[in-house]
Amino acid sequence: MTVEHLNELLLICSLVLLIAVVAVRVSSRSGLPSLLIYLGIGIAMGQDGIGGVAFDGAELTQILGYAALVVILAEGGLGTKWKEIKPALPQAAALSTIGVAVSVGVTAAGAHYLAGIDWHQALLIGAVVSSTDAAAVFSVLRNVPLPSRLTGVLEAESGFNDAPVVILVVAFSTVGPVEEWYVLLGTIALELAIGAAVGLTIGWLGAYGMRHVALPASGLYPIAVMAIAVSAYAAGALAHGSGFLAVYLAAVILGNAKLPHAPATRGFAEGLGWIGQIGMFVLLGLLVTPHKLIDDFVPALVIGLILTIVARPASVFTALLPFRVPWREKTLLSWAGLRGAVPIVLATIPMVSDVPGSERVFNIVFVLVVVYTLVQGPTLPWLARRLKLGNGKEAADLGIESAPLERLRGHLLSTSIGPTSRMHGVEVGELRMPAGAAVTLVVREDSSFVPSPTTVLRRGDELLVVATDQVRDAAEQRLQAVSQGGKLAGWLGTGGAPGRHHREQGPH
Repeated sequence: MTVEHLNELLLICSLVLLIAVVAVRVSSRSGLPSLLIYLGIGIAMGQDGIGGVAFDGAELTQILGYAALVVILAEGGLGTKWKEIKPALPQAAALSTIGVAVSVGVTAAGAHYLAGIDWHQALLIGAVVSSTDAAAVFSVLRNVPLPSRLTGVLEAESGFNDAPVVILVVAFSTVGPVEEWYVLLGTIALELAIGAAVGLTIGWLGAYGMRHVALPASGLYPIAVMAIAVSAYAAGALAHGSGFLAVYLAAVILGNAKLPHAPATRGFAEGLGWIGQIGMFVLLGLLVTPHKLIDDFVPALVIGLILTIVARPASVFTALLPFRVPWREKTLLSWAGLRGAVPIVLATIPMVSDVPGSERVFNIVFVLVVVYTLVQGPTLPWLARRLKLGNGKEAADLGIESAPLERLRGHLLSTSIGPTSRMHGVEVGELRMPAGAAVTLVVREDSSFVPSPTTVLRRGDELLVVATDQVRDAAEQRLQAVSQGGKLAGWLGTGGAPGRHHREQGPH
């Protein structure tokens, strides 16, 4: 590769990212799942599209897909609330083990007897599509006002079930006879145990270290947290355990450990997660050859119908049999088994292993994911309302971005009162903020409150200021001036150039 090639590659990648970012906005307004738009971008760039790019790198797609999935699981774990998933752990564990086994068996039987697929390919398809997609679940469910117990079950299941499914797909992709069922079950149990132990250990040690080590710059904290989470995956995999389970559990511990600069860390992880999703879906779209999908379209519809109408409900109702879960919640859990890029990435494993018929398996999985994502994703809120589970009383997860408030045409400004700041002892009303700016929240020690004009500010306080576009710079200058000159800054001639410690971001 020359510098000229690098320039062209950077231009293409940046344009793809920009188009994908716009696609998120279109997706949120239209209800069309964004993953389909990303796949469409890849297909348009491929050999059957306007780009004409011939790409057949199944092994490269698998490797990059694994890397993207690690980042997505880490981002999902960091945003998972422990209080929500703690009561859901037994149900999620049952769905990720017993539920997966039932789903694989029912889907494989349907693929063999109703779609005419031979048993080896049928088992591969059953295993590949039995994993719910973490990216789809994390993105969709946080915009659907479901009860927290259901959200916890679905998020934990999507974080757990990748591990046993990967083991099954790898086992079914071996050339030759598959191991005895009890050996396979023992392998799955051992890898899950090792992955859980590694993830919990690294997560706890990482959280302890991050709370007791003062880094010289706030921007280093998100990098360190993500590095810890990714190291959990690598250590788990090298220990012959489930790296996917390890990274998810480590991220859950880190995300609930009240680490410094937690909002910035979540924002950084979310950005990496979006890049992982976009890159993975576009690459999968490049890998597929649309004109080869025609012959496998009908079998894919049949298998998808079996999976959605029979296999997923059977797995949910069977796995949750020991638990007192109302039938309405079981019905919603059955419909909310969202598929996405994970099954398509897993479908590359038999291709890399040169399993006979693996290209057909990939094509069937691709069509199945696209069609049934179009059906399940947009109809999930409607079903929740029909079952009286999505009544809007549960607050959806609120994300506050480090970005302008588009609808309010304003900004969120955050600043800390340092040890030498003369803002200490100043009342909020004495800040004399410009019209259009106001101090809306004060974070003091472990509590936060809405200040009154007579609230006296102290060293160590974090202030959240809302300012309109027109007065944002003036608000920054006023905060800087008071920090340097105290309440009489305007009369003492103190300047107000924005300081480096003022930053536009979410609240701490």
